[in-house]
Amino acid sequence: MKTAILNDYATPVTVTDIALPAMPDDSVMIEVHASSVNPVDNLIRAGYPKAMLPIKFPYVMGNDVSGIVTAVVKGATRFSVGDAVITRPNGMKSGTFAEYIAVKEQDVAAKPSSLSHEQAALLPLVALTAWQALVSKAKLQAGQTGLIHAGSGGAGSMAIQIAKHLGATVVATTSTDNVAMVKALGADQVIDYKTRDFAALVNDCDVVLDTLGGSTRTKSFSV
Repeated sequence: MKTAILNDYATPVTVTDIALPAMPDDSVMIEVHASSVNPVDNLIRAGYPKAMLPIKFPYVMGNDVSGIVTAVVKGATRFSVGDAVITRPNGMKSGTFAEYIAVKEQDVAAKPSSLSHEQAALLPLVALTAWQALVSKAKLQAGQTGLIHAGSGGAGSMAIQIAKHLGATVVATTSTDNVAMVKALGADQVIDYKTRDFAALVNDCDVVLDTLGGSTRTKSFSV
């Protein structure tokens, strides 16, 4: 017997079996061992992005997963049953707050062996956000300087590590309590935004990664 939550507001019900998701070609079925909650999940739940993300109910939320491959469909060749994997479903899809999820193989990666499922489930969405911003869009390169706001946040903490991996100099903003953590992530210069104004301390940045908006974004253009 298993307990299933059918949607965000449904009362849990006990069922004798759970219908597995449909598996399109080139996909794998993943038994979910861990997922994580991101700020975007709260926004979706509250209905803010409904203009760009129309939802039909019941709707299963969730954008991160770490789990074990339990089935492979024709055309999928990179993974086998029993492999430990992580994924962020492609595009505007979700559904990781579930027991099983079917995902296109191209969107799946091997779980780092040094991480538990709980740790690995924190990676996909924030790591992809940081990578796509810094590498795919901004094309940050070795020798350049990147200013990363909210360096202790999910995307910011990943961005610092990716930027350092690329060979860039990293300046990061954070609050007083997180200065030591952000330094430990590899930031070359850490600015406590509660006591100092980054716009007065930084210039000639090649890239700024801003997930805060408002006045922070406006002032970022000057650096």
